[in-house]
Amino acid sequence: MTKLFEITADAISVDEVVSRLADPAIGAIVTFVGVVRGESEGRAVDHLEYEAYPEMAEEALSQIGKDTQTRWPTIQQVAIVHRVGRLEVGETAVVIALSAAHRPGVFDALRYAIERLKEVVPIWKKEVWADGAAWLSEQGSAGVTESGA
Repeated sequence: MTKLFEITADAISVDEVVSRLADPAIGAIVTFVGVVRGESEGRAVDHLEYEAYPEMAEEALSQIGKDTQTRWPTIQQVAIVHRVGRLEVGETAVVIALSAAHRPGVFDALRYAIERLKEVVPIWKKEVWADGAAWLSEQGSAGVTESGA
């Protein structure tokens, strides 16, 4: 059985995630690909570090999938894969893919899924710069800051 909701330390292939939704009944697949930015609030980002409780996070991802399909009944499948560990600038952190027979509603559903992920999934992000680091909330505000040596 294809795993639709996954926390992984491995690099994420967008094509592989999209292939999990393969079905002759679909006519539309939309994706969101979140990548590590090289700049945040005027500071050069060296890398990010993500941590999660995989079982809890995957259950939350699955619930987002169910909620998305309930709100948009035309959505046939949802796949969400989020990476943990150290990610360099430009690397893919998250892929969300939704499939439907037709395109109406899929973009709204995709926006809902990424916003819910940011709100409810227990994944923590540490932003690392040349002169320090900070754990960030999913909404982007700095939490605990660590000074560089």
